[in-house]
Amino acid sequence: MGINLSNMIRRRIKERLNPIVAEIKVHSPKYGDLLKGRDPFKILEIYESCNVAGISYITETRYFKGNFELFKQICKYSQLPVLRKDFITSKNEIERTAEADGDAILIVPRILGEKTSEFVDFALEHGIESVVEVHSETEVKMALETKTPIVGINNRDIGKLEKDDGSVEITRRLSKLIPNSFVKISESGITNLEDLRIALRFADAALIGTAFMKAERTEEVVKSFVEAKLC
Repeated sequence: MGINLSNMIRRRIKERLNPIVAEIKVHSPKYGDLLKGRDPFKILEIYESCNVAGISYITETRYFKGNFELFKQICKYSQLPVLRKDFITSKNEIERTAEADGDAILIVPRILGEKTSEFVDFALEHGIESVVEVHSETEVKMALETKTPIVGINNRDIGKLEKDDGSVEITRRLSKLIPNSFVKISESGITNLEDLRIALRFADAALIGTAFMKAERTEEVVKSFVEAKLC
């Protein structure tokens, strides 16, 4: 714990690299097994060698087959900030994330409602940044009422558990409602460099998992996303 995701995103921008939060995603409700017997730490090594801005891992067990012990090991070995993605409903889970040396945690207003700000504050008290995830104008308003440094714009509807394809048009529409004082991350549904170009036109960073995990040549694809000249 202690590596700041928002600052690392800003650092990559200064380095003229596309700030990518790369996800080690073992399972998708839509595509099934994404790990396919591979060593997740080999994927971590590839991500880090490509100078991504951060690492994301989903610990949710039922739909995404996550494993909290694996998350702890990723936090231990990664040289980059690590984001824990899950449907957090308990402050105990924030404490667990801190104990695992996680650097950031996903907070979802659709799930937490009026408790969103309280959970963001609790995370900050434990040295963890929140990525407050939004998919609608109502959720944006809720996010802006918190002390979060980061707002994540989910291009997919979490209620559909990734069964929708998602569209970066969601990022285009909602980003205009979010002041530039927040770091904005475009999440999900980014499958190619054109998607990335649109996402980074309106957001500061992009979170990508499925496209990287499905790629036959992972290192080549990740590097192309990080180093692409999108202007």
